[in-house]
Amino acid sequence: MTEFERDEIEKLPYKYRPMSAWGYFGYSLLFLIPVVGFIFLLVFSFSDVNINRRCFARSYFCAVIVLCVALAIFIGFGILLAVCQ
Repeated sequence: MTEFERDEIEKLPYKYRPMSAWGYFGYSLLFLIPVVGFIFLLVFSFSDVNINRRCFARSYFCAVIVLCVALAIFIGFGILLAVCQ
C-alpha cells in the first residue's frame, strides 16, 4: 500500500474505513464461538458503526442460515428414510 493510499484511508470516517484481512479473520473466529459469537453476529449485523463489518456480519449470518436449513433438510430426509424402512 502506498503512502497516498494510507493517507486517503486515514481521511475516511471510521464508518467507511476498510477492514484488514486480519480483521476478517478475527471476526470469523469470534463468530465461531457458540453463544457469544452468535450474539456478536447479531449485534454487528444491525450495527451502523462500520459498514464493512456490518456487511461481513450479514453475509456470515446468511451462511449460518443456509447451513442450518441444509442440516434440517438432511436430518429430515434421514428421519424419513428411517421411518420408511
